[in-house]
Amino acid sequence: MTQLSKFLSFVLRHQPESIGLDMDAQGWVGVEELILKSTKHRLTPALIRVLVETSDKQRFALSADGSRIRANQGHSIEVQLDLAPQVPPAQLFHGTAQRFLAAIQAEGILKRDRHHVHLSSDVAVAESVGQRHGKPVILVVAAERMAAEGFLFYQSANGVWLTDSVPPAYFSVL
Repeated sequence: MTQLSKFLSFVLRHQPESIGLDMDAQGWVGVEELILKSTKHRLTPALIRVLVETSDKQRFALSADGSRIRANQGHSIEVQLDLAPQVPPAQLFHGTAQRFLAAIQAEGILKRDRHHVHLSSDVAVAESVGQRHGKPVILVVAAERMAAEGFLFYQSANGVWLTDSVPPAYFSVL
């Protein structure tokens, strides 16, 4: 299941063209097309539904009729998720690896090759994200203050908070 989830993340967030998928402007692809073009993986509609429903981070969404699938966020390709700005909680959290801390403290939290910076309302989730790349460090983001000073925040379907960047003045190390 982990391998299939990584495959879906790759084609739905980064390179749909790698298997010849036609993705619409909002990031949706047909489930049947995904199955047909995923020749190295044995996908079925039922297996895709299980992957969507059991993903620990809820990375994917199915359309109401189950005929289309997309990634909820994390794209490095141009998609329009049509998310409305939201008022964030007072604090949000960002997990990173210790080895990146000096650069982040100097430059801020940057989206790099993604559409947004990903933030969590939960310390444990941020820690889980941070430890994927080494010893985790949790940054506490003053989201309420950022929003009051004009920064926009969005919340994806799986609860991840998104913003364009977090300048150094708006976070501290937990």
